[in-house]
Amino acid sequence: MTDALTRLLKDRDWLMADGATGTNLFNMGLGAGDAPELWNVDEPEKIKTLYAYAVNSGSDIFLTNSFGGNAARLKLHDAQGRVRELNRVAAELGREVADASGRTVVVAGSVGPTGEIMAPMGSLTHAAAVEIFHEQAEGLKEGGADVLWLETISAPEEYRAAAEAFALADMPWCGTMSFDTAGRTMMGLTSADMVSMVEKLPNPPIAYGANCGVGASDLLRTVLGFVAQGSERPIISKGNAGIPKYVDGHIHYDGTPELMADYACLARDAGATIIGGCCGTMPEHLEKMHEALSTRPRGPRPTLEDIATRLGGFSSASDGTGDDGPKRERRSRRRA
Repeated sequence: MTDALTRLLKDRDWLMADGATGTNLFNMGLGAGDAPELWNVDEPEKIKTLYAYAVNSGSDIFLTNSFGGNAARLKLHDAQGRVRELNRVAAELGREVADASGRTVVVAGSVGPTGEIMAPMGSLTHAAAVEIFHEQAEGLKEGGADVLWLETISAPEEYRAAAEAFALADMPWCGTMSFDTAGRTMMGLTSADMVSMVEKLPNPPIAYGANCGVGASDLLRTVLGFVAQGSERPIISKGNAGIPKYVDGHIHYDGTPELMADYACLARDAGATIIGGCCGTMPEHLEKMHEALSTRPRGPRPTLEDIATRLGGFSSASDGTGDDGPKRERRSRRRA
């Protein structure tokens, strides 16, 4: 049977994903340093509320509260023996919310990085990484996730290990990387490098793309980098709601709902098919994004100057591929 995401992609020319997990949970009382995944069991109603934020704002896809739900990350909280349980419950709660929505809403099992450095630079072997990702994938599968959703990955070795693990779990998947270092991932990958890697995988994702990073402008420049490679695989764009600022003891993202509405339409026009938000993206952002995507006509592919004018300047002069974009813009131009 074809998975729910693939079916939606056949019928729609854009899909909206969800917003932030951590930002919303912190607003609900999650403490700094606490493992959000423990709330799947300890605070299930709050997790269902998190999922409902996305569904009620018009999202077609939402990610489960399982980003750090692998053994390597949960070990920091002495919960490495609860991987299957915490991921299963994360997906079960998501299934409950999605099935009650009255429409097709995709439950995407979030899988984040292990937090370890892959060999040979670090001690995490390929086989160990595959085992870590496979365990988490099986928990999400048991809970009823429609697809697995790898996100915020920096190392190609980790991306490939996850792809192998998802094949073992016999689950369809999507996968994004975070381009946060002058247009490259922390481990040096460019947008072009990622496309090349994805297309060579024995078990490629349904869709690929970028999430998090520096800000919406930088992320859209990366999307344009994907498009330039000519792949027909659907592209994911999940940008942060502006730039983080430390205000009154808390991290605050300066992107307004109106700015994120502009971002969403620019992402669509740039070539992304699945569009959502990452850090700082709240229900009010998602509502404006959905409204804009639903009502604004598709426009021409934006230039880098278009993006800088609408969303604010880039954090670096280049996207890392050798093609220089506009020089760094003053952040005062940002409509925040």
